[in-house]
Amino acid sequence: MEASVAIQILPKVESTEEVVRIVDEVIDYIKSTGLTYQVGAFETSIEGDFDQLMTVVKNCQLIAVKAGAPAVSSYIKTVYRPEGEVLGIEEKTAKHAH
Repeated sequence: MEASVAIQILPKVESTEEVVRIVDEVIDYIKSTGLTYQVGAFETSIEGDFDQLMTVVKNCQLIAVKAGAPAVSSYIKTVYRPEGEVLGIEEKTAKHAH
């Protein structure tokens, strides 16, 4: 695995219920990709091929808009190592699981 991203999607909608509904649709899409991911309280981490992850990041915006957000802000963190491996989600978080 050459890359990992963390993505936070913030749909510009009026109600908390709408935020949750739209973010849930985005997370359902991430699940459907078959990539390794972990949902957190503020962001979702995903790992895999760099190009595939960049497509997922793009699609997350499109899905949020299609789900009803007139606009969306996203915060993305990326780790990329084209000639090697990056630390995986499990390696980073296993010792902190409860």
